[in-house]
Amino acid sequence: MSTPAVSPPRTSPSGFDLTAPTPEERKRLEASLTREEAEVLLHHGTEAPFCGGLLDQKDAGVYGCRLCGLPLFEHKTKFESGTGWPSFWAPVDEAHIIAIKDVSYGMVRIETTCARCGSHQGHVFPDGPPPTRLRYCINSVSLEFTPYGAPLPDRLGRGEALAMAPAGNG
Repeated sequence: MSTPAVSPPRTSPSGFDLTAPTPEERKRLEASLTREEAEVLLHHGTEAPFCGGLLDQKDAGVYGCRLCGLPLFEHKTKFESGTGWPSFWAPVDEAHIIAIKDVSYGMVRIETTCARCGSHQGHVFPDGPPPTRLRYCINSVSLEFTPYGAPLPDRLGRGEALAMAPAGNG
C-alpha cells in the first residue's frame, strides 16, 4: 500500500509558508467563513462597491488573506482608486499572489488569488499609480487587517503568529 503524496513545503522570499492547506485544514478554514466571505473567497464572487469594511481603513498594518491568514498587502501600498474597493499598488511579496486570466462576464481581466490557499481576492489592472502602475482591486471580505506589532493570524496552526513590523519607516 502506498502513502499518498504530500506537498513539499514551499516558502516565499519573505519567509512565509506557502504550503497549501491539507484537506482537513481547508475544511476547518472554510467552516469559519460567513456566507458572504464564502461567496467571494470560494466561489469568485464580488462584494458590492463602496460597502466593504476595509475601504476606508487608514491604520498602519498588514492586510492578510481572510481564509488562511497569509500577508498579502501593507497599508503603505494602499491608495484611493475611487472604484469602491480597497486598492493597492503592490503585494507584500509577489510570491503571495497568483495571477490568473479571467474571461468571465465577457471581459478579459487578471484575477488575483492567495498563493497559499487559492482563495479569490479580486483583480489586478494596469491603471494604478507609480511605481508599479498596477491596481490590485481587492474585496474587503477577502482580507483581514492586522495592525503592525500585533500577531498575524495563525489560521493553519503552523506557528506563523509572528508580528509583522513595518519595512523602512512604515
